[in-house]
Amino acid sequence: MRVKKLAMLLSGLKQLQSHSIELEQYPTPGDLAARWLTDIFSFGDLFEGCSVVDLGTGNGILGLGAMTLGARRAILIDSDKEACQTAMENVDLMGLTESVEVVCATLGVDEINLNSPDLIITNPPWGRQTPKADRPILDVILSEKKTTHLMHSAGASHIDSFFDPNEWKLDRYSEADFPLPAAFSHHTSRRGKTRAAFWRLTPAENTDIVPDRS
Repeated sequence: MRVKKLAMLLSGLKQLQSHSIELEQYPTPGDLAARWLTDIFSFGDLFEGCSVVDLGTGNGILGLGAMTLGARRAILIDSDKEACQTAMENVDLMGLTESVEVVCATLGVDEINLNSPDLIITNPPWGRQTPKADRPILDVILSEKKTTHLMHSAGASHIDSFFDPNEWKLDRYSEADFPLPAAFSHHTSRRGKTRAAFWRLTPAENTDIVPDRS
């Protein structure tokens, strides 16, 4: 699927009606999600028939985009009930109720079975409102030891140090502007932007493994 067509599809998904400042619910735009998912596909990490987990899914845009590009199954996880409801509505809209599971749970608190996915995709809270807000998601990545594509602030200095270089290969492969709509009262302008960076995190034991596309 061409990036433009995927961007149009993802931009048409239902958005959250309200946003929590504490949860840093900044929506990922459809065009940015489409470009990022296409990059992940180009790496060979998102392939026909793979299983995907989207941590901090919001309205489900990344996990559902992965399904559009060939994933066989996806688990969409978020701690916010409204986000989970919106994601489920988008699952229904795309006719994917048989292959996509939405889980409303708090990472680090609730027990969650991720079913050993082929790929984890996540745009976690960046910790601008609550320090270390991304820690539960980073801990899950560490424990699962699966290839992960992570979006985070371009100014984040802790990603490389968090993952042991003897156990993980880290590739910071791209950056992009991330738009900030005036969703919260602390925004002084109608629209702003910040800089996002993209990492590919690969467990050392998997760096030489070619994805099974059979």
